Amino acid sequence: MSYEDILRDIKGGKFRPIYFLHGEEPFFIDQIEEAVDRHALSEGEKGFNLSVLYGKDVDHLTLLDYLRRYPMMSERQVVILREAQEMKSLGELVGYFENPMPSTIFVVCHKHKKYDLRTKLGKVLATKSLVFESKKLYDNQMPDWIAGYCKARKQSIEMPAAVLIAEYLGTDLARVSNELDKLALNLPAGSTVTVNQVQEYIGISKDYNVFELQRAFAQRDLPKIARIQQYFAANIRKNPLIVTVSSLHAYFSKVYMLHFLRNAGDAEMSKALDLRSDFFLKEYKLAARNYNLPQTEHILHLLREYDLRSKGVDTDTTNTGDEELMKELFFKMTMEA
Repeated sequence: MSYEDILRDIKGGKFRPIYFLHGEEPFFIDQIEEAVDRHALSEGEKGFNLSVLYGKDVDHLTLLDYLRRYPMMSERQVVILREAQEMKSLGELVGYFENPMPSTIFVVCHKHKKYDLRTKLGKVLATKSLVFESKKLYDNQMPDWIAGYCKARKQSIEMPAAVLIAEYLGTDLARVSNELDKLALNLPAGSTVTVNQVQEYIGISKDYNVFELQRAFAQRDLPKIARIQQYFAANIRKNPLIVTVSSLHAYFSKVYMLHFLRNAGDAEMSKALDLRSDFFLKEYKLAARNYNLPQTEHILHLLREYDLRSKGVDTDTTNTGDEELMKELFFKMTMEA
């Protein structure tokens, strides 16, 4: 089942005896756990029928005592096991997973890594419980996810605004959702989130962000690139070099692809580059005009080089700070391309 299907069933009162939630992205696991907590029991029932345990603090025998209890003044009880990845005797629960208590909802939260379903327990889980793998999103999936998150909260968002949030906050869904929730509190219900509102309420500088940096490079606006570089260097913790390089590499990789799509139509170009609107395609076309294929290849080479240097791979430059590396990189990108 998908994440959305699981939440829909829970909110509709359709529960499973066992939810085994595992994977690298904690956000979806937390949301499913919260949904069970909210909808399976009333506030009055939770005092006697909700148990939250932690894998590093509990063994399988103690956990089995909780799981096999009968609910008090309720048709069901809920047992939540957090940090299941820290429980050394998790595999000893195989007998319970084969024959769970019908009056117990057991939520297992196995975060930050995928559970090996090839094990004996894994094979039982696959047939006897609802198993959900929570996968991290890729960078290019974030704008659509942000748009969907806003839609679920009765708001819409302009795609440039969604892209700006994704560029600024990355793929940390907990952080992104928290900022979107704060944004929603400051805007009327049913409104459309704009770039200006994102800049105002999320605290992204209007003129100094990765979105504007990409645009400045596309236009070969050297004074603007220099201003952004100086701002980034003065606020390096909020604008780390490794993140800036990653964003620019993703951007120029699409410019590189565009050089091989010159005879394609706009729709084909947008699909190949995974763009969300003609607004972005125009900018990439401008960048492709300002940087020919050899120049684009040279920029991608520079970005790979400085990605390694920012990680200390080049032993001759490990003592060079991110600020100086960024200054060097931007100079080479603008003057040598």
